[in-house]
Amino acid sequence: MNTTGQPRTHIGRLFLSLLLPLLLCVCTTAYAQNEEALAEQARAIAQASLMKRDDAIDALTQVAHPRVPVILSALLEGNLYSDDEDENRILIERADGSLENALTGESLGTDIDTKRIPVTTRMRTQIRNILARLNLDSENTQTRYEAVQRMIKEGIDENNVELLKARGEVEDARLVNETIESALALYDLQSDNERVRLSAIKSLRGSLVGETRNELRRLRDYDPVPAVQEAAAEALESIQTKLEFYKLVESIFFGLSLGSVLLLAAIGLAITFGVMGVINMAHGELMMIGAYTTWVIQQLFPDQIAWSLAMAVPAAFLVSGLVGIAIERGVIRFLYGRPLETLLATFGLSLILQQAARTIFSPLNRSVELPVWMSGSLQLNPALSLTLNRLYILAFGLIVFFLLMAILKRTSLGLKVRAVSQNRSMARAVGVRASWVDAMTFGLGSGIAGVAGVALSQLTNVGPNLGQAYIIDSFMVVVFGGVGNLWGTLVGAMGLGVINKFMEPWAGAVLAKVLVLVMLILFIQKRPKGLFPQKGRAAE
Repeated sequence: MNTTGQPRTHIGRLFLSLLLPLLLCVCTTAYAQNEEALAEQARAIAQASLMKRDDAIDALTQVAHPRVPVILSALLEGNLYSDDEDENRILIERADGSLENALTGESLGTDIDTKRIPVTTRMRTQIRNILARLNLDSENTQTRYEAVQRMIKEGIDENNVELLKARGEVEDARLVNETIESALALYDLQSDNERVRLSAIKSLRGSLVGETRNELRRLRDYDPVPAVQEAAAEALESIQTKLEFYKLVESIFFGLSLGSVLLLAAIGLAITFGVMGVINMAHGELMMIGAYTTWVIQQLFPDQIAWSLAMAVPAAFLVSGLVGIAIERGVIRFLYGRPLETLLATFGLSLILQQAARTIFSPLNRSVELPVWMSGSLQLNPALSLTLNRLYILAFGLIVFFLLMAILKRTSLGLKVRAVSQNRSMARAVGVRASWVDAMTFGLGSGIAGVAGVALSQLTNVGPNLGQAYIIDSFMVVVFGGVGNLWGTLVGAMGLGVINKFMEPWAGAVLAKVLVLVMLILFIQKRPKGLFPQKGRAAE
């Protein structure tokens, strides 16, 4: 047994026992000093005269405390107050009108006599620059990007140049780095040196920062050096080419996002209409039921908005699916082979379901709160940002599509659905319960309509007439893609979505829909069975 290490172990333990309290004491002292400094400088801002308040603001920025940006933001927005009864207490007004302690964030209610701390226009500019500098060191890439953008908008000065250069040396995000390079080049455009301006113009070729085009136009039109004017004109052409490309990408994205909504709305109809041959005019109301299910779940779990959306997907599928099965068992099973009567019956059911929604939830629209993770946008560059809720719905639509394809191709239910749709008599002869398959198929299509309602609740308000806006478009998608062909539904939905978005800028939203409908009618005259017609027994 080795005992030589025991004295060293005891020494190490003794050292740690002395070091840890010392470190704790140092940290506690530093924290207390920061708290005292924050309180002192915040009071100085409230008590200083208007002429000296800018010095107090600068002094506050020297305090290393997380509440400094909060206090400065409140001062910038006009929400910073002093307490009339206690001059040492500084207050911030929240969005709901309540007050909080500016130093601690403690809620203080509303029954307090306050006095607003005023700021001048010059102070607002000063605060914006200070916040931009503080945000440059944020861990969040979007915050750093917005800080650089704010500096560019307010105007780059010598102090900002040094900050941006220092940030550029350690920045690892491409978007932020490119914006910093554009900011430094914009500063160099103000130089009296011709070579510096030419070098800056070269750096700005293809830059998508909005202020870049304004500065290059100024040089193109007013710079005294012809070479600079020519370089600025060429750079503007290069930027315009990139802008047109990203505008095209953005239009395609919005078209695909609209296509994903149409896909979710039409994919359930592709089963009931395409596979079963039932014209279900109540399909839109099944989507409405899914949307109301989402709203109800949010009301049941108001503090779990992010998780309530995940719970709403299976709940909407079950509720809409059960309603669909009830419709099939109660009405549609007596009308197979009589499409006109089916259309009239389901149209009547749609009116009944709409009135039921008005009776239960009132005619007023309901708003479904968007989860935090679906809010905002993904900023790819200054000219292109993708809305997160539409991006998630696009991915969600594709997931639902491929999941449905797997069910129809890989499961026993899918095999029986295909057997009944191709030859009902033969399927019955081999023991398939055709009536049960009809109910399950209609329930599956109705459940997917409910899932589509969950997605629509994230894009628009929930109301009794929600489904009416999509029922015609859903039939158009199914007919255009090929009745009963799910791949055709996917291509038809995405194609109609993209075509519609490309036509909207010059034709308007309403006229674009009319033109798409006319184009679809002309297409069906040429190809009555759609893009991907059924083949073999399915076609029969």
